[in-house]
Amino acid sequence: MIGDAIRLILTNIPVILFVVALAVPALRKSRRAEDYLAWLLLLSIGVQSVWAGVYHVFFPQTAAEFIGWQVSPFQFEIGIADIAVGITAIISFWRPIEFKSAVVTLVAIFFVGLVYGHIHQVILTGDYAAGNAGALLVLTIVNAVLLVWLLAMARRAPAQSAVRAV
Repeated sequence: MIGDAIRLILTNIPVILFVVALAVPALRKSRRAEDYLAWLLLLSIGVQSVWAGVYHVFFPQTAAEFIGWQVSPFQFEIGIADIAVGITAIISFWRPIEFKSAVVTLVAIFFVGLVYGHIHQVILTGDYAAGNAGALLVLTIVNAVLLVWLLAMARRAPAQSAVRAV
């Protein structure tokens, strides 16, 4: 029973991090797009990407089974890319909007490629595994769109003081 609960939490880390990333600025009563953007980059992109990268690099069998694929040497490469994206997104939490803009651009392009690849696998092979066509795919689409939208909103907002409590 405890093992099932742990597995449920671990397999839903991306959704949990997404919800927390939206909840923190809301609980702080923030209305600033940049605050939402910062928290999404920190948790939903940063921590989640490092999490995914660690699985691809150190637990390739588990990661491949979750996606519905065979273990591949490319998992190491995508794992390192995930970790690099994640660490950069985490750093962006404390950086100005220009840095966040670069990270959002990288993430949006990367996520479009991920979405294309996973949908292609659904169509080509009928791979409906949770890690290929489930909530993670939907979350990838939502994150890409939401990040670009929040960035546009943050860039339109009046300039704020460089020192603020995020």
